[in-house]
Amino acid sequence: MVTRPQAPAHEREQEPGAGEVAPTTWQEWQRFAAQPPPAPPRPGQPRRSVEDRIAYHSRFVTVRTPAIEKTSREVRTLMVLGRHQHTTARPALIVTGPPTTGKTTLLLEIGRTCHLAEHARTGPVPGRIPVAYLLVPPGATAKTLALEFARYLGIPLTSRMTLAQITTAVCHTYQQAGVHLVLLDEVHRLNPRTTTGAGAADFLKDLTERIPATFVYAGIDVTRTRLFTGTAGHQLAGRSQLIDCDPLPAAHGAATPFRQLVAAMEDALDLDHHRPGTLPRLAPYLHRRTAGRIGSLSRLLRRAAITTLLDGTEKITKAVLDTIALDHLAEQHYRPRTPGTRRR
Repeated sequence: MVTRPQAPAHEREQEPGAGEVAPTTWQEWQRFAAQPPPAPPRPGQPRRSVEDRIAYHSRFVTVRTPAIEKTSREVRTLMVLGRHQHTTARPALIVTGPPTTGKTTLLLEIGRTCHLAEHARTGPVPGRIPVAYLLVPPGATAKTLALEFARYLGIPLTSRMTLAQITTAVCHTYQQAGVHLVLLDEVHRLNPRTTTGAGAADFLKDLTERIPATFVYAGIDVTRTRLFTGTAGHQLAGRSQLIDCDPLPAAHGAATPFRQLVAAMEDALDLDHHRPGTLPRLAPYLHRRTAGRIGSLSRLLRRAAITTLLDGTEKITKAVLDTIALDHLAEQHYRPRTPGTRRR
């Protein structure tokens, strides 16, 4: 017999610091969603210690980018649409883009918003878990993917259970728990052209028809992978809307989206001696350093802030930014082919 989940984590004592764990079980998700997101200092707020500000910049704020705003609107629409659709699989959403463009952050932000909205609407309901966040395992098969779905809600399984039995347990428990938003990350790991990948895609199709939830997938450049190939892949493509989470351009017509993002991140800094307006003026340089990738920009500014907190200067300059090595993808874009020189 499949048992219902225990009381949600927000109804039990929470472990300190657990919100930093990837929330791939419902206990971790509840801690993540209930933990207040990092917030910049408010006017009149007592000055925070250096240690507190290092911790703050290590996590940092999530800026509401155009991709987050657009995806949030689409998810709300699909959830309303799916609420009244009972005979066929509900429409889904796929977020795609290059690495470090904020896809996982986008999923987590949307999931947290949905979770908090549900709790504000109904109040804490024992056993009610509105959101599930999962990762597609490498080389996913139908059974390993089914086990991930079971692990998220802590569904008790035995080694003798068949895939059909696990699937039935998953569908039953997800319905009982009231899951109505499923976030599936790293979906580019699926390859429906292989036997195991096709089985995993068919398993997902089965879930979308049996669980009354909206599915939102995220993956790296999914249109360039084999995700939409084969019968199962074509079915997924035919039921999913695609949202591109591309690097931000330096300019888009008269708009300057990357500069606006830089300004928003600068506004969130908590440094005593940083001069406002410094980073927006460096937007062209920052765009070259990061290729417009949100993840690379966030890491660069967070590391720069922590560096200046540790050395006591507490202000970010181009000289400080130049000393920080970024991820290989960003550095490969920025550095010239000739060793020993750097574009300015």
